[in-house]
Amino acid sequence: MLLSKTTTDRPHVSHNFTLSDFDYSLPPELIAQHPLAIRSASRLLDARDAQVHDRVFEELPRLLQPGDLLVFNDTRVINARLPAMKLSGGAVEVMVERLLSPTRAIVQLRASHAPKPGSEIVIAPETHRAFATIESRDDRFFSIALKTGAPDFEALMRDAGELPLPPYMQRHAEQADETRYQTVYAKHAGAVAAPTAGLHFDDATLNACREREINFAFVTLHVGAGTFLPVKTENIAEHRMHKERYSLPQLTVDAINQTKARGGRVVAVGTTSVRTLEGSYQACGELRAHESETEIFITPGFDFKVVDLMITNFHLPKSTLMMLVSAFAGYEHIMSIYKHAVEQRYRFFSYGDAMLLQRRV
Repeated sequence: MLLSKTTTDRPHVSHNFTLSDFDYSLPPELIAQHPLAIRSASRLLDARDAQVHDRVFEELPRLLQPGDLLVFNDTRVINARLPAMKLSGGAVEVMVERLLSPTRAIVQLRASHAPKPGSEIVIAPETHRAFATIESRDDRFFSIALKTGAPDFEALMRDAGELPLPPYMQRHAEQADETRYQTVYAKHAGAVAAPTAGLHFDDATLNACREREINFAFVTLHVGAGTFLPVKTENIAEHRMHKERYSLPQLTVDAINQTKARGGRVVAVGTTSVRTLEGSYQACGELRAHESETEIFITPGFDFKVVDLMITNFHLPKSTLMMLVSAFAGYEHIMSIYKHAVEQRYRFFSYGDAMLLQRRV
């Protein structure tokens, strides 16, 4: 049966939950600072049912069924962190959020005192001295434009940029991160954070999935730096999501419809794949190939239309992603999963372990 609907769904934000409901206690030593030597050696918490099982990620293929469809996000992380300085000499760090054109970008700026609109900064001062004007500001995001004669942003990131590891790693990127903070199937450059559920897949695991007749499809969602911004309001209905660009190809739409028609399941690899599929369905009233932006906010009570299972890492307390997985698998179930993961010393966040969830019916 093709995925379509006759009425338009609206974003649902449950008013029965507050931000504090999505908090949990996490010992700092459980935050993974480096990847494991082997991608698929990560632990996998099989939490499809109330009875959870501690497994290893390389077991994933036998936990799925022939005919299931894995949907991956094939975005590639760019070297979005750039050194800069004010004309007065004060240090500035530029985090590119997205490119508006070769010479204009939306960025975050880290400085002791944020530059004001109309002022100038110098990007890559020791190598390129590219002058840029601060055009405008929207909360934590700035629009900046390179001045005539400066290298474009792609050149600056290629020559002077650094891979932007998440703030909770508390270190700069190392040589190993150049490959390990990318999925093995990364293709389309544009993300400033990795779709981390995909980091566990290696060639051996992908081949084992193929041998089990599990099918693959791809979407592209360029993860923005806003994914790490905290929720500031206790009333989660007041939170505004950041926009992220995505592309849903016709091949993927066809694969999903064919999978559903023959009784297979759609298995989203990561919350970014979930947001792409469900956000696209919500925007179009059906699953339709297109490119757009999504700011979908998924909280308990959301009516999932596409995704049946989800592979995901463990998320920050009080984050929108905690709300998303709670909506998908059930709030009480998720909180018990996180309690178990802490007790069993799972590794958390981007370089941490994974879990397998089933949509609550």
